[in-house]
Amino acid sequence: MSTPTHGTPSLADKSSLDTPPATVTNTPERRKRSAIEVLRELRQPKVAVMMALGFASGLPFLLTANTFGYWLRDDGTSLVAIGFISWVGFAYAFKVYWSPLVDRIDVPLLGRLGRRRGWMLLCQILVTVGLLGMAAVGTAGGLAAIGAFALLTAFASATQDIAIDAWRIEAASDADEVGLMTSASQLGYRMALLVTDALIIAAAARIGWAMSYVGMAVLMALCTLATLFASEPARADGVLQKKPPLWTLRGLLDAVIGPFVDFFAKHKTAGLVILLMVALYRLPDFVMGPMYNPYYHDLGLSKDTVAWVRGSFGLVATFLGIAAAGLSAVRLGLLPTLVTGLVLEGFGTTAFALLSVYPDASVFAAVMTLDAFAQSFAGVALVTYMSSLTSLGYTATQYAMLSSTYALLGKFLKGFSGIAVETLTPAYGLLGAYATAFVATGLTAIPPLLLLMLLWRMRQFRH
Repeated sequence: MSTPTHGTPSLADKSSLDTPPATVTNTPERRKRSAIEVLRELRQPKVAVMMALGFASGLPFLLTANTFGYWLRDDGTSLVAIGFISWVGFAYAFKVYWSPLVDRIDVPLLGRLGRRRGWMLLCQILVTVGLLGMAAVGTAGGLAAIGAFALLTAFASATQDIAIDAWRIEAASDADEVGLMTSASQLGYRMALLVTDALIIAAAARIGWAMSYVGMAVLMALCTLATLFASEPARADGVLQKKPPLWTLRGLLDAVIGPFVDFFAKHKTAGLVILLMVALYRLPDFVMGPMYNPYYHDLGLSKDTVAWVRGSFGLVATFLGIAAAGLSAVRLGLLPTLVTGLVLEGFGTTAFALLSVYPDASVFAAVMTLDAFAQSFAGVALVTYMSSLTSLGYTATQYAMLSSTYALLGKFLKGFSGIAVETLTPAYGLLGAYATAFVATGLTAIPPLLLLMLLWRMRQFRH
């Protein structure tokens, strides 16, 4: 997630694995770059393209999740319904099941752009259509109708992520560039989250939710320019050309089963522990996801206050979190970075309970700053770690497997967040119920922390 500095080992050389990933071992030994050389690489067109693609990846996410919940709550939808409709986000958790198609099949007509770019362009068009559909139907059209368009948006967005993640890894020429491209991707992604978590709320207060979603659809349409300017990566072509055709039984088995066989052959029994740790790592961030914006609504915080704090304090904290995680990964290694991310996540989520006692703008700004820093730090740490685990020839499927793993449990549990708050309300009051749920969610950082220690004992992280 970061750019190496002079005399500092790259992220791949400080990898968590005893067996380096194929994306590193397939490249010859190379001279370490100086800090000046790495900074010069920031001027590469593909870094700017990666940032724009990261923005495209992040734009639809909250529009079918937390921000969508704010819209629903604003229009009087119950917390239970908001929690359940958040399950459209399962598309991100289940994307591993269709990722082999993205890995091995060209999109009809658009395939002339290349496999990765063709899939990206198709998905960006579908996301634009889905957002326009949500705006056109609105809550007045019924939860089933708007939920269907939200599902289309989430499905297309998840598929786009498969292609973009593969492009990010394959477009990098070596391990140093994987870190550089990942940092650019995360920066663009986090900028998109701020737009869809702050700017849209300020816009909704003035022009309404439907027109605000139309504006987001226009931004998504503009993201197609990044795909058109991108160059199709060729680094994995040699590996893919050696594989049997997909229409043969051997080719089909290699596409569907091969990525998992390769992963567990590399990591053996530790592979299960890795997957379990990844599955639990973002629970502090995910579980109460649908309740954040309804919480602000029920606290009486204005849309302008929420938007201003997110767009100022949240923006600065996000950039600092990305930079700090990258520096930590290079200087300290992935294990300390992952541990720090978990601790920050736990405290960041728990801190929201303070708002039930001190629901004023200054406390909100402090809590939001901590949470934005924590989320961006933890996100960079996990993405960097997962990227180090992929092999050329299986990039899309293996990364989809890992990212689906970290999304699955959190997406499932967050569907019950509304029930949890409403169940606790008779005993603690509405704000007390929110606070109790946030504290309990913060404690979910403990199990993955223990699993990281187990992986260290299993020598999956270097001493």
